[in-house]
Amino acid sequence: MKTPIQIGKNIVGSVDGKKLTLEIDLSKTFGDSKSGKTTIVASTNGNKNIPGTEVTLGLNAYVGK
Repeated sequence: MKTPIQIGKNIVGSVDGKKLTLEIDLSKTFGDSKSGKTTIVASTNGNKNIPGTEVTLGLNAYVGK
């Protein structure tokens, strides 16, 4: 497995060959969403390119209130 890559807020990834593995700490939160309807757990804050690949990732993880 290669060196971990910080992809976003509470999102760490690693690329091993043709596989992207993501890790999110589900115990962390980052406050309310803009709408106030959910609490943010992790986000790429828009689309992010994954280094060493042609892949672009856009991800939000959240819990409802």
